[in-house]
Amino acid sequence: MQRIAQRLSRYLPLILWMAFIFWASTSELSGQNTSRIIRPLVLWLFPGTSEEKIQVIHYVVRKLGHFTEYAILGFLAARAFSTSSGAFLRRRWFILALLLIVVYALLDEYHQTFEPNRRASIYDSMIDSAGGLAALLVYRRRSNRA
Repeated sequence: MQRIAQRLSRYLPLILWMAFIFWASTSELSGQNTSRIIRPLVLWLFPGTSEEKIQVIHYVVRKLGHFTEYAILGFLAARAFSTSSGAFLRRRWFILALLLIVVYALLDEYHQTFEPNRRASIYDSMIDSAGGLAALLVYRRRSNRA
């Protein structure tokens, strides 16, 4: 029973985060919908901001969102794989986590091709992968210090 609890504590956060990313790729978090939150917030913080600047801020916030959600995925994958009870996963945690991140980023963009109000972008996959890779590098550096 303890092994099952350990596996759940290791892999369940990773699986749940992947499910969240899948949901975030639906029309629910399309640019059209996120602008309903970001635009009023920007205008509240900075009244008189031009429409052009609001669009730039909206774009940057969305791209930072891509980077961040995959950085979290990278951290969760690193945590799960590097502490795995399986020697194969434990020894190759970095490359397997990176592979998961890149494949999931590509599948995520492919999924968006089926969603109304969404479109796929290889550049978003690159941002996603960069976020995941950044988290993996930080995780590895911190692990090596311990």
